[in-house]
Amino acid sequence: MATAPLKIVVLGATGMAGGRIVTEALTRGHHVTATARSHAQAPAHDRLNRLAADVTDPEVLPQAVAGADVVVSALPAQRVLPLLPRLTEQVRTSGVRVAFVGGAGSLRHPDGGRVIDQPGFREEWKPEASAHVELLDQLRTLPDDVDWTFLSPSALFLPGERTTAFRIGGDDLLTDAEGASRISAEDYAIALLDEIETPAHRRRRFTVGY
Repeated sequence: MATAPLKIVVLGATGMAGGRIVTEALTRGHHVTATARSHAQAPAHDRLNRLAADVTDPEVLPQAVAGADVVVSALPAQRVLPLLPRLTEQVRTSGVRVAFVGGAGSLRHPDGGRVIDQPGFREEWKPEASAHVELLDQLRTLPDDVDWTFLSPSALFLPGERTTAFRIGGDDLLTDAEGASRISAEDYAIALLDEIETPAHRRRRFTVGY
């Protein structure tokens, strides 16, 4: 049975993840409000509403979220953290579900400990990865009436192919037979839209990988 069209708001809609989430949602017949600071070169679509705005503006979130079924935050975690109290209050009062594009740093590594704590984890990645860790920690303390989910990608998260051949996991880093941990942004978008259409991880983090 096909899912009825949803009204989905994507914050950070022009980034690597956000752009592919918008595309996947439109492909499935949903109505999308794409919010970003700029929409230069964005293609036209009859179910796509572009909102050129800075979500740090207090007036933007109520405008973006109004009438939505689901809000997707594809913003960097360092931008989301200061917005989290206003964002969660907005979705809470509106009865809207919110999905966060998360990070892999807080996943449990097969060798023990978290991914972010592994010896090979690059220093330049740590500020954003640490912000994702903090974001997830804060989400887990929210009241039960805030309906959230947080999707962590695999360690390697880059543009690629839409294969549909991926696995879903929980708090452990997914690796393939060779020990590599990866997911394309296209397949990540599929996993997130699957969750939006058929929720299976309410108030939980999950992950996706090959």
